Amino acid sequence: MNISTWLARTAQQSPDCPALFLGCDPVASYGQFHIAAQCLAGALIARGIRPGDRVALFMKNVPDYLIAQYGAWYAGAAIVPINAKLHPREADFILTNSGASLVFATPDLAPDLAVVTATEVIETGSAGWQALLNAPASDAPVQRAPDDLAWLFYTSGTTGRPKGVIITHRMLVTMSLSYQCDCDLVRAEDAALYAAPLSHGAGIYNMMHVRAGARHVFPPSGGFDVKETLDLAVHFGGVHMFMAPTMVQRLTRHAKETGCRGTGLRTIVYAGGPMYNADIIEAVDHFGPIFVQIYGQGECPMGITALSRHDVTDRTHPRWRQRLGSVGRAQSAVEVRIADEDGKTVPTDAVGEILVRGDIVMAGYWQNPEASAKTLKDGWLWTGDMGAMDGDGYVTMKDRSKDLIISGGTNIYPREVEEALLEHPQVSEVAVVGRPHPEWGEEVVAFVVCKGSLDEAALDAHCLARIARFKRPKAYVMLPALPKNNYGKVLKTDLRASFGSAD
Repeated sequence: MNISTWLARTAQQSPDCPALFLGCDPVASYGQFHIAAQCLAGALIARGIRPGDRVALFMKNVPDYLIAQYGAWYAGAAIVPINAKLHPREADFILTNSGASLVFATPDLAPDLAVVTATEVIETGSAGWQALLNAPASDAPVQRAPDDLAWLFYTSGTTGRPKGVIITHRMLVTMSLSYQCDCDLVRAEDAALYAAPLSHGAGIYNMMHVRAGARHVFPPSGGFDVKETLDLAVHFGGVHMFMAPTMVQRLTRHAKETGCRGTGLRTIVYAGGPMYNADIIEAVDHFGPIFVQIYGQGECPMGITALSRHDVTDRTHPRWRQRLGSVGRAQSAVEVRIADEDGKTVPTDAVGEILVRGDIVMAGYWQNPEASAKTLKDGWLWTGDMGAMDGDGYVTMKDRSKDLIISGGTNIYPREVEEALLEHPQVSEVAVVGRPHPEWGEEVVAFVVCKGSLDEAALDAHCLARIARFKRPKAYVMLPALPKNNYGKVLKTDLRASFGSAD
């Protein structure tokens, strides 16, 4: 089944129900949303887009995002959402690797992207975009098989090379239904508020809201402004949101300072980085039982474990603190176990790698059989995350086997930053690690060996010309040499340990 069938059904049943909002202003009903997607699909098909072709989205959070997404799906195409915070050259790599036929981009991103890519760029809001929306409508969503590609999600591996995760229609349907079982029941009177990037977790949670006929609210700021979020929650009520832990911290701090109680917030699903017990306890004490935690990754989107609203709120269980520090229990559609390096399940409470299998697990990496074979073994996804499972099935994260840095809920891969710095003619060696940060969880620090004198401003400018701003190091530490073992491997453990002894 084509996942976009849910929009067609909702529009058929409730065409006049409000669907898309920009701030408090209505943009489209479900009937209008449906027609816009049909027309866009008709235009794409007329331009030669065929089932399985890729259509990319390099867009900020705006109502047109969902129209582009469902229009592509109606045409039988797969979408390639690209993080709007990426550098245009990074976006172009994804466009080239995915073989995208075209890319929709918002006006703030389209001009710079058009300069660096050979892929056709269609700017939303332009005359060309409007012409697509005025094209003859397609009859119905093009039929797709459950295992056909629906969403090509780009994530980076430990090498820093972005890899496309193959997300199928079956995976999206299963993930959406698991949300209803394990996280929260979405109702027609609810509203999804998109303050986090639609290219990631916030966007992948739109389908269950479409199926329920709920409202989709896009903040005028295009991102996460705490006061704006709280004001919109009051206006709409029944608000569901996806937040990184840093967003929860900022929300709680502002609400306590202003005396706001979070009226209208119904459910906040938090994920994307470590949430400290003290922070979630403070948030629950102030806002009440509105929080749910999930654990997932691109390879099993939003679907590995969940910590229920009850578990986040409960203070009566003798082990409530340990449970609150976990990422919850396996979601309904998957199996989760902890294994040693040979794939054997370890005893209760022992640390090993977290493995998962089920209909939410990816089919593999796009055109990368070697990486697929390393990650998928005997039907199990090896997450690369280390953890332990207690006797009640609660999984607690211990460490990451990869060097991934999570800053503000966004993944940053050290190799990408290292490769950018090594392009500077005066940089001979570099190692990038994450340093604990009280607000962002982690921040990027680069240890650099230079051939001559080099200041941080020059390194910053060099990085900004090559990678996204959020990936650039927040600190540079100049060293005469990097610590290495007998085999010449850089000892990043030693570099991280230095944070405990010096700034």
